[in-house]
Amino acid sequence: VPSLSDPAVRDFLGHGTRTGKLSFLAASGRPLVAPVWFVVEDGTLVFNTGQDTAKGRALARDPRVSLCVDLEEPPYAFVQVQGVAELSEDPDELVRTATAIAARYMGAERAEEFGKRNGVPGELVVRLRPVKVLCDFDISG
Repeated sequence: VPSLSDPAVRDFLGHGTRTGKLSFLAASGRPLVAPVWFVVEDGTLVFNTGQDTAKGRALARDPRVSLCVDLEEPPYAFVQVQGVAELSEDPDELVRTATAIAARYMGAERAEEFGKRNGVPGELVVRLRPVKVLCDFDISG
């Protein structure tokens, strides 16, 4: 059974600047999907979002989510993490996680700039705790 403790799963999720596609439910019950920048940390997937965004409001209402990361070229692959989102407004964690995420997607030279921009009041630290992980590393094979 795949999990975030599996090195192949962690390596796939952490490779380059692949984005996660986060699925969640709108207040009306409509399923929505949004791309997120994330890092793998302590057996969780961590991302930031605004408290007042569709994602932020939805996660506060219903923390059940799924995040899919895929490889869009041969051999085509994906990891889907289903789980529960835990939200935090801790200011130190906001800056720390925003900086770590920025380092991955924007590079070390811009990490501090983006960390300060995104680690502000009104933003949330989201930790996706896995309940189930699905993967296929060779769809075309």
